[in-house]
Amino acid sequence: MPSLALNKILLASANANSTAAYFIAGSTGLTSGASSVLAAGSYVFYPVANVAVQVNNSSAGTGFANVLANNTGGFMIADGTNVRITNLGNQLATSTYVIVGSEVAAPETFGNV
Repeated sequence: MPSLALNKILLASANANSTAAYFIAGSTGLTSGASSVLAAGSYVFYPVANVAVQVNNSSAGTGFANVLANNTGGFMIADGTNVRITNLGNQLATSTYVIVGSEVAAPETFGNV
């Protein structure tokens, strides 16, 4: 599980995917009815038609349940096992998100001086 502490200097002007950025943009393509388990981390999801974020609720006997309905954005913490994205539609859909607190290479940090 990622640390909740900030482990590098944040730059106010750093764009996602750039040196010293705290966010990495991501996307996952899903065929009709397909699901993909999210790697451990914190995510901010953009609204996408026919894509839902689901959490394992098998202890209640219901398997995976929608916690962010299709075409709804939001924040989710994944443990690498119990959170997935699912295409509820009948054609290819791409879930888009940013991963929060990601380990983007930052060659200018103190460890590399």
